[in-house]
Amino acid sequence: MKALESWSKDMEPLLTTAPELEDILAELSSREPIFHRSEFGTARADFERMTAEDYWETGASGRRYSRQAVLDMLEDRFSVPHADVWETSSFQCRKLAEGVYLLTYTLLQDKQRLTRRATVWQKTSEGWKIVYHQGTIVQDA
Repeated sequence: MKALESWSKDMEPLLTTAPELEDILAELSSREPIFHRSEFGTARADFERMTAEDYWETGASGRRYSRQAVLDMLEDRFSVPHADVWETSSFQCRKLAEGVYLLTYTLLQDKQRLTRRATVWQKTSEGWKIVYHQGTIVQDA
């Protein structure tokens, strides 16, 4: 219990990106937040192209979602016009394996909901594919 009491903001890790990954960082950060960048498409087929066949995610609630469930939700979301106000910051990229990268960042949605995000990306012959994504709420006003 004493160890938990000593946790503070001063204990956060130093998040840096290796210089050789700066180009990857720029490419991937331009694609985040995933499913919110209309320039990459807003139709189900676009989202299918963006995701690996075995894609899944963990939502801010802690609930896990299959690729099918995410695609269904996105199809529903984009069937009607909607406001999508967000700001990203604090991007960091780490190489996990050849052609596989972890991108982390902070997302502020509607100037109220602050989350930490993590996306695992894979470079394929077809382009970038999202393998896994997770969001964790930091604050929700």
